Amino acid sequence: MSFAWVIMVAAAVLAALYTGNTGSLAQAAADGAGSAVSLGISLCGMICLWCGVMEVMKRAGLSGKLSRLLRPVLSLLFPSADGEAMDAVAANMSANLLGLGNAATPMGLIAAKRLQKLSGRGAAASDMFALLVVINTASLQLIPVTIAAVRAANGAAAPFDILPHVWVTSAASMAVAVFCAKLFARLGGTGR
Repeated sequence: MSFAWVIMVAAAVLAALYTGNTGSLAQAAADGAGSAVSLGISLCGMICLWCGVMEVMKRAGLSGKLSRLLRPVLSLLFPSADGEAMDAVAANMSANLLGLGNAATPMGLIAAKRLQKLSGRGAAASDMFALLVVINTASLQLIPVTIAAVRAANGAAAPFDILPHVWVTSAASMAVAVFCAKLFARLGGTGR
């Protein structure tokens, strides 16, 4: 990825030199850096708020209830997962449902390690591990906190007015992702 960034920066510098717009390039770089800092600060505030909400939900027992609510579906997706792996997967999915990808990461790592250990495949990715990665990538979201924060930082009057669209598209992408992961596991996977 860093190679791609080097190529893009080099192309921009060469184009600016060729066209004689080095002043515009320098101004765009400074403006972009300032915008990135402003966006980062506004995102940080929104993510801190929702991570706090997640912590309150956890202490109130609501995230545990959401995890228990997800268990029947997760036991169909991860039939050979044990209790520890299922708890981590459920907590990971709960955080993703709330749009808290950063808060979901620690539980996702725990779940991935446990699922990989259960598979007995060593360093090779198991089908359950691949499915967990696919589910996290597709990430069904009820409250897209990060997207709303970006929209609010860019002046959207109602940053959450995209909710119905997010629900439909994330549900569709999740369904297709799970279907494909299960299909590929059946066609060439180990079944674990």
